[in-house]
Order: sequence, then structure tokens, then C-alpha cells
Amino acid sequence: MIKIKSLTVKNFMSVGNQTQAVDFYKQQLTLVLGENLDRGGDDSGSRNGTGKTTIVNALSYALYGLALTNIKRNNLINKTNNKGMLVTLSFEKDGREYKIERGRGPNILKFYVDGQEQEMTDESQGDSRKTQEDIIHLLGMSHNMFKHIVALNTYTEPFLSMRVNDQKDIIEQLLGITILSEKAEVLKEKVRQTKEAITDETARINAIETSNTRIGETVRSLQTKQSAWNTKQKEDIVKLEKSIDELEHLDVEDELEKHDKLSTWEEKNNAILALKKELSTLEPALVRADRSVEKAQKDAENLDQGTCHTCGQELHDEKKEELEASKNKELEDAIAYQKEVGDKVVDVTQTLNDIGDINGKPTTFYESIKEVYDHKQNVAQLQEALTRSKDEVDPYKEQIDELNTTAIQEIDWNTVNNLTSLKEHQDFMLKLLTNKDSFIRKKIIDQNLAYLNNRLTHYLDKLGLPHSVIFQNDLSVEITQLGQDLDFDNLSRGERNRLILGMSFAFRDVWESLYQNINLLFIDELIDSGMDTSGVENSLAVLKKLGRERQKNVYLISHKDELVGRVTHVLKVIKENGFTSYENDVEIHNE
Repeated sequence: MIKIKSLTVKNFMSVGNQTQAVDFYKQQLTLVLGENLDRGGDDSGSRNGTGKTTIVNALSYALYGLALTNIKRNNLINKTNNKGMLVTLSFEKDGREYKIERGRGPNILKFYVDGQEQEMTDESQGDSRKTQEDIIHLLGMSHNMFKHIVALNTYTEPFLSMRVNDQKDIIEQLLGITILSEKAEVLKEKVRQTKEAITDETARINAIETSNTRIGETVRSLQTKQSAWNTKQKEDIVKLEKSIDELEHLDVEDELEKHDKLSTWEEKNNAILALKKELSTLEPALVRADRSVEKAQKDAENLDQGTCHTCGQELHDEKKEELEASKNKELEDAIAYQKEVGDKVVDVTQTLNDIGDINGKPTTFYESIKEVYDHKQNVAQLQEALTRSKDEVDPYKEQIDELNTTAIQEIDWNTVNNLTSLKEHQDFMLKLLTNKDSFIRKKIIDQNLAYLNNRLTHYLDKLGLPHSVIFQNDLSVEITQLGQDLDFDNLSRGERNRLILGMSFAFRDVWESLYQNINLLFIDELIDSGMDTSGVENSLAVLKKLGRERQKNVYLISHKDELVGRVTHVLKVIKENGFTSYENDVEIHNE
């Protein structure tokens, strides 16, 4: 239950710098009457302009930062002082104490819970949207609803004069449909968060898959290199083992003897090759020498016959002798050269014969004799190389194992699947909360609408209104009398006031049955306007019963002095020297 306890006002509207206070805690029917001393107490209009409604506006401003009407906030500051406006409201809910301090010139908003001031998000502005949201959430009541069930007055647009959509907003809020919308907004945020979580988790998994793909390619590349390395190691081992086996079976002495034979063979082979090369030169030279001798001999024969060896003509004796001498010399030289070449051919041929057949080239294991002498040392070195090769560790295995065991991450779609299932459930719930045809909305409307119509009929009967007023399932209102359909404007002023009061009382019953009780009710001049004696009496009866049976503190703002004897308490609002003050028994502490 919400219990509004007290309100203090300073420099607010007609209240001046002297702090005024009102105690709301007592359960009583209070008549608020005004007296304007600035007009000398004259009855003509003396009740007007005293500041009675200031109390309700101050209460509205304390809770919501707004007046009941469209008065700008700065115009709520007392125009004489024009600064230092401060309204303080204390209330209790569920055993906890709350206090709101709100003002302008300078701007102030302070919210206390059990005496502890709550942190402000924007102290420089003296206002905080978050703090105001917390206050409204605590009250559970919008400002519009506040005006229809707590602060009833003649200048708030009657419910039935409002636009259809505005009526629906209030009824949906009253019946709990707004709660569905609020829950839908919360659920939308959760859906958004779930979508983001799905997106983030999917992106994370995709990143893992991409990373795993790259790592897999690296592993395959390393495995290829590993395979090549293993193949080469095996080949090297086989080659080394074969070499060692061959070396271990080699007869070194026999190898040395083979190298001696090879040396001799190479020496003879080189000699034979040189002799054959020389012979290949001498034999053609011998043929040419033989031809030269033959030619020289033939030329000599021609000279003996006295003819020229070139032209065949007869020669003179003197010329003949000269040519004979020349040809004889040429013949001697040819014969000498023939003998020299022939002797060389004989010598080379003889030498070749002496060397004889050297058979095939001896076969050795090593190319050089030095390698033979290094044979034993090579065997030891090969054995060491074989051992090293066998002991050599695969340089790729550790990398591959580490990548497979630590770098590659497991792909798990369970989180995404669970989030997707959650989102589907949230989407389904969101449809239930937002779809106008949802059975939940229909169930809430059917249940609470029946109760609303029941209470409305009850109060209209108590107030003496003969009309039937029923809220339909589409949340529209049907007004009938004697079978005739009527509009709200068809009613007289007194009938409209009865209907406004009855509807407000019914709204309060529904609101308190669904949410929480609130101890305060203001009726601002609704009973004064166009209400006959019967209407006033019926209204007072309902208000007294509310105060007596449901612990309500009811404030009846009126101009009618005749109501003084019908209430338990009277609060006088006095306007003097342009400032409003309240005659009450509340102790005021001026700061």
C-alpha cells in the first residue's frame, strides 16, 4: 500500500517563502475551504483564488514534475519571489520510507529511500530521467492515471471526452494491458540481446572454423613435409647401410693390387695410345715419302733420255747437267726421308708389338688409391652417420601434434541451438503479449472488464445516475437510458459529474485490486458544479464510506460552507497579502 504522509511547499504558485505543510496521514474526510483576506472577507468571490488547488498541483509536481494542467514548470514558481521554489513529499510503501524533494530556481530533484539519498545521474540539471522513471515505477501509476483516480478535478478532460485512442491507453493501463506492453518492451530487449548473442556466438564459431581451416592447411603442409622428410631419412639409412655393407665386404689388399694393375694398365694404355697416334701420323708420311722417291726416280730417268721432265723437250748439255745434279740431290733427300720415316714406323710397330695386348681395364671399387687407404676411416664415419640418421627426430611431429591438440578448437553449436530455441520461445511469447487477438490479452480484458463494469454500475447506482454505462470488449463505452443510446455530451452537467465520479471510483477499485492501495483522494470542485442536493448527499455518502471502510484520506475542495458540518475535518486555505497559507496542526520546520 502507498501512504502519502505529508507535503511541504515553498514559493510554489501562490505559496510564498514561508513554508506551508499539509498532513495526509490521517484517515478522514477533509473539506478544503478558502478565505481571501485580500478582499476583506467579502462573500462575493472570497472563496476563489485562495490557492486550494495549489495543494493538488504541488502533489502532482512532487510526484511527476508536472502540474495537473499544462502550466510550464517555470510558471509554477511564485512570481513574487521568482526563485527558491521547493516541494517536499513524504510517503510510505511496503514498510519503506520515501521522500522526494523537487524544485526550481535552482533546479532540484532529490530522492530518498529510508533516509538515504539516491544517486543522481545528472545533478547539474537538477533533474534525472532515470530517477523519475524509478519514482513512476515505484508508484505504478502514470500521470494521466493519477489525474483520474487520485486528483479528480474539473479542469482535467473527462475520460469520456477524450479521444478514443487516449481512452484506450488509460483503460489498457488500468486493466493491466499496459503491463503486457511493458513486459513486451522488456522481452523485445531480451530478444535483441538473444539475437546479438546468436550473432556473436555464430561469429565466434565461424572464426574458430576459419582458424581451424587455416590450422588444418598448416597441418597438411607440415604432414607433406614430414612425409618427404621420413622418405629421405629412410633412403639415407638404406644408402648408408648399403655403403657400409659394401665397405665391410671389401678386400683392401685385393683393392690395392687392383689399383697397381690399374696403374700399369693405364701406363701401357697411355703408351699404346701415344704410339698409335704417332703411327697414325707416320704411315701417311711414309706413303708420301714413297711417292716422292718414285717421282724423283722418274724425273731422273727422263733426264737420262735428254728431255725435260716438265715439258718433254730436248735439253742442252749444259742445262741437262744442271738438272741432273738438282734431281739427284732431290732423289737423295727423298730416299733419306723415306728411310727415316720407314725406320720410325718399324720402331713404333716394334714397340707396340713389345707392349702386346693389355686386355681389359682392371675394375676397382674406389676411383683413387687414397680412397682405399681412407676405407676403414670411411666405414667408421658412415656408421656414425647411420646412427645419427636413425636417431634424428622428426622435426614436424611436435608441431603437428601441438596444432592438433591445442590449436584446433572443437566446434560446438549447442549454445547457438539453445539460443535459437530461446529466441523462438521469446518470439512466441512476444506475439502473445502484443497480438490483439492473443488469448492472454482477451483473458485479462474479459476478467478485469467484468469487474470494472460491476463497480461502475455499483457507484452509478449509489450516486443516483439512472443511465446504464458499460465498457464493451473493444474498450469502447456504451451509454444508454430507457433503451436509447447516448453520448457523454447528451448528459446534463450534474449527470456528467456523477458519471465522472462513478467512473473514477470504479477505476480506483480496479487499479487497487490489480496493483496496490493508495490512501489519498482529491475531489476538486466536482461536487460543487451542477450537482443537486441529492447528488451532493450521495457523493458524500460514497466518500465517507471510502474513508471509513477503506482507510482513505479524502480531500474535498469546495466553495460550499454548508458542507462544514458534513465532514470530520476542515482545512482552511487563507490568502493574505498575495500569499497562500494553510491552517493546520502540522509542525513546520523552516530552513
